[in-house]
Amino acid sequence: MSGSNTYNALRRRYDRITGGDALSERVRRTLVRTLYTQPTSLAIGALNGIVSSSIAAFMVQETLFTSLCVILGIVAVARVIVATKLSPDDSDTTTRMLEIIYEAGAFSFAFLYGLIAALTIWYHPGGPVEVLIVANAIGYGIGISARNAGAPVIAMGQLVLTCIPIAIACLLDGSLPMVFLAITIFLVAPAMASITFNTFKVLRDSISAAETSEKLARRMESLARTDVVTGLANRAGLNHSIVETMMNIPQDRMLALFWLDLDRFKEVNDLLGHQTGDRVLSEVAARLKKIVPECGSVARFGGDEFVMFCEVTSRRESEQLAERMLEDIMRPIRIDGERLEVGTSIGVALLPEDGTDADALMQAADLALYHAKIEGRGRTRYFDQSMTRDLVRRREIEAELRAAIQKDELSIFFQPIVDLETGRIKTFEALVRWFHPQKGELRPDEFIPVAEETGVIVTLGNWITQQAAKAAAQWPEDVTVAVNLSPLQIKAPGAALGIFTALREAGLHPSRLELEVTESLFLEDSEATGSFITELSERGVRFALDDFGTGYSSLGYINKYPFSKIKVDRSFVSGKDVGKKSDAIIRAVAEMGAQLDMDIVAEGLEEIEQVTAVREAGCTLGQGYYFSRAVPDYLAAMLLTQERDGISTMRKVG
Repeated sequence: MSGSNTYNALRRRYDRITGGDALSERVRRTLVRTLYTQPTSLAIGALNGIVSSSIAAFMVQETLFTSLCVILGIVAVARVIVATKLSPDDSDTTTRMLEIIYEAGAFSFAFLYGLIAALTIWYHPGGPVEVLIVANAIGYGIGISARNAGAPVIAMGQLVLTCIPIAIACLLDGSLPMVFLAITIFLVAPAMASITFNTFKVLRDSISAAETSEKLARRMESLARTDVVTGLANRAGLNHSIVETMMNIPQDRMLALFWLDLDRFKEVNDLLGHQTGDRVLSEVAARLKKIVPECGSVARFGGDEFVMFCEVTSRRESEQLAERMLEDIMRPIRIDGERLEVGTSIGVALLPEDGTDADALMQAADLALYHAKIEGRGRTRYFDQSMTRDLVRRREIEAELRAAIQKDELSIFFQPIVDLETGRIKTFEALVRWFHPQKGELRPDEFIPVAEETGVIVTLGNWITQQAAKAAAQWPEDVTVAVNLSPLQIKAPGAALGIFTALREAGLHPSRLELEVTESLFLEDSEATGSFITELSERGVRFALDDFGTGYSSLGYINKYPFSKIKVDRSFVSGKDVGKKSDAIIRAVAEMGAQLDMDIVAEGLEEIEQVTAVREAGCTLGQGYYFSRAVPDYLAAMLLTQERDGISTMRKVG
């Protein structure tokens, strides 16, 4: 087989193994890179060839032979220089070009080395010299097969070009040992070819497997950082990208972080199902992606919360982005013919004004979002330091409130609800008071919201019910006690059981307990709420609708739930807008109460004129400072005793 035919056959086999896809090309590049990564071994081989051929030239003393040895030395030095200077990592140099450059030097050196060894046999300078040059040449050809197994065509080409001239010289010599050496060379070549290609295949498969594993790892990493519903980055992806962005942001630029929370999104899930909810989230995500600048990123933080951040040149630019987000998200969304309107609240924090690292910036935006939500939703709030002080204050109150419950620092006061016809006390409303040992009295509007935010309200509410029931058990049986319930307390697991336990321990009949709930409880048509009210009312507990008329009034609540009492909000009695309209509303509610056999309580009564007016309007019960402020349990008991003895100090309606 000729040298060119052998080379072409090897090249075809190599191409079949490597294939032509993108992965194979990367593997091929990696394998070809191995040809250039060990210039030291290349230099050692070159030095060995130069020294051995020089010794042979010295012994042969022929001009042609010496010339070939000089050319071999030049090629050897040039190969080492090229291998040192040429970088296989240079993307401008193609894989095929790297192969061609290496092939030119490798094939030239191998052929010259083999030719010099063949001429040494031809000139017979002596046994030792012939052994030296032939052994080195064949050893080079075999050794290079292992070194260059990453490029088997080159490796086998060098072996063939080195050994074929030697084999031909051996055959021309004709002696039995030389003929046998030629046969040995012809047997070694295919054996080395098999070993080289097997080694190459193992290398290729190993590199390919490594690339596949790396690609899979990158894919898994990407999935771990991506939200499956919206396709946005998730919390992990957000943390990764925001840190990278903060590390590279120019000093003259600001980073704006927008934390969004969709308003009343739970209602979409509850009423239309989670699939519709997911489509709403995807639509919101699509709108945010259109808004975010190229330098920014947007992520779904979790639930119905999104976080967007980007570089801005000024606070004004961030305000414009926030305005655009509000406008775009509040545009109606149509899903399967349904027209949905989803609002959002946004908290904004700026780097470096509001934080110097990702955690501080996220916390600042979260605080700003919290204030945006409690101030009425559908608005944007920027972080300021007072929010941190508020947070510290809330956490302080939370810790002290938990301790106060354990230390009995809280007290229950009772405000009477009076029959407007007789002036007799019908009910006492239980109101919690906190007398702090260092800070004095803390108002309920200071600690009740904190209790609701932190979940302490459940423990607090159960404690209030227990104390109120114990006090009421000491009163005449016709006097009831009213306790306000928080929506969070009602929705807590075992809420009804907590009420029954308090009644049982106090020995109070369920019919003497009234639970006051506000209309906000029914914003979410919760099955748990309905079950709670049904279970308790069936056992005799009464329910009152408190603060009626303050924004979410619906006759549907009154029709659906077993209320025995409606409390008209004090704003209709003593508010700044009291007048003909408020009087008409009170009359309408009182008329409805009369038809439904329900008591109507007028709150906030402070003057005799107000008492007279609400009684004439049809209200049956009254509550307010005109009758009495909230008093401790022993004074409540004293008021009842005096009333029963006919010496009541309560003002009667004349």
